Amino acid sequence: MIRFDTLDAWLAHLETAHPVGIDMGLARISRVRDALGIAFDCPVFIVGGTNGKGSTCAFLEAILYAAGYRVGCHTSPHLLQFNERARIDGASVDDAALLEQFEAVEAARAGLDEPVTLTYFEFTTLAIMRLFQHSGLDAVILEVGLGGRLDAMNILDADCAIVTSIDIDHTQYLGDTREAIGLEKAGIFRAGRPAIVGDPQPPTSLVRYGEQLGAELWLAGRDFGVDAVPGNERQQWRYRGRSQSRAGLAYPALRGANQLLNASAALAALEALRDRLPVSAQDLRVGLANATLPGRFQVLPGRPTVVLDVAHNPHAAAVLAQNLGGMGFFPFTYAVFGAMADKDLDAIVDRMKGEIDHWHVCDLPIARAERATDLAARIAARTSAHGDDGGESTLRRYDSPALAYQDALKRASENDRIVVFGSFYTVAGVLEEHRRRQH
Repeated sequence: MIRFDTLDAWLAHLETAHPVGIDMGLARISRVRDALGIAFDCPVFIVGGTNGKGSTCAFLEAILYAAGYRVGCHTSPHLLQFNERARIDGASVDDAALLEQFEAVEAARAGLDEPVTLTYFEFTTLAIMRLFQHSGLDAVILEVGLGGRLDAMNILDADCAIVTSIDIDHTQYLGDTREAIGLEKAGIFRAGRPAIVGDPQPPTSLVRYGEQLGAELWLAGRDFGVDAVPGNERQQWRYRGRSQSRAGLAYPALRGANQLLNASAALAALEALRDRLPVSAQDLRVGLANATLPGRFQVLPGRPTVVLDVAHNPHAAAVLAQNLGGMGFFPFTYAVFGAMADKDLDAIVDRMKGEIDHWHVCDLPIARAERATDLAARIAARTSAHGDDGGESTLRRYDSPALAYQDALKRASENDRIVVFGSFYTVAGVLEEHRRRQH
């Protein structure tokens, strides 16, 4: 049996343990799940969608923790440390806890009559599930990695499934229309159990699948929603559910207009499971105020204003542009941008170009990334940004996010704005550089 003494060694091994990085299907992981005996007595929330998954998980986690419950939350990917993927009561678990579970998963995998290989995500998902199973939790929150129907999270039957939004992304795995993608994401629904749909205009395929399955469908706008407070629209909002109404709610700590949609989906899920996990109005207020999630319209303290956002598809880029537009006036906005080559990069640029004056594009430390030279060519073809001539709109290339950020800081005045967006690698690289500068 394979064994490593450090978490980093395990993760390095898992990068190459399976022939391909993404291998859709539940047969292999289900065999290891059964060998491990993974099951939960407490309620399990599974959260899927194109965008908004992490935020919705953060709201659920913070509210349940405020209510006094012991909560486990698994989100992905991480920004700076793998441990971010497994939180108990809001804190990342330590290496020792993860190492114990990695060894258990490897023993179960290797002990099969016909051992299988697992992808990085499958292996680590099993390890975190087993950790949660043996941690005496009152609730478990799991974020879908890719799609839903064939994602590793779907080896469990969710007590409450949430789909936050549906848009075009990961087309090589999920299909190239909202209808096809919606059907894939609906795969986490279960008959007779709550299925929360936070997208205000969900694909017909998703709704029809839920109805035919016999899931307890909660649709945004029909079964729950957000109401403004007349005369106080900018400070408070009201949640309207099937049988509960929560008034006088402050805007969530997570910034951005889209966060009310995510928060309302989280509140609908809690309403659906109110008999098993009751929460008070005060729990909601505290949880919404305390929810945190790095890299989601995160504004760093200090000047110039620095905004971090892992917007890496056209839908997320459109939301980011809207949020940037609502921030007020800045003389110039500098962008630090790096992204994966398999994204709809032209559409992302189109959504963002109206908010950006100066582009700083960068290479990323992964083979899947678009090269900075190619990214720059795309931007030059779709904007007025050309070269490094100091004009009104410029375009520069860098070997890393840190270098791009360093130069943007040198060029920006204290009244300007820097927006860092695209891949998680882009935001992580800048966060690491920001932390280095603080010390």
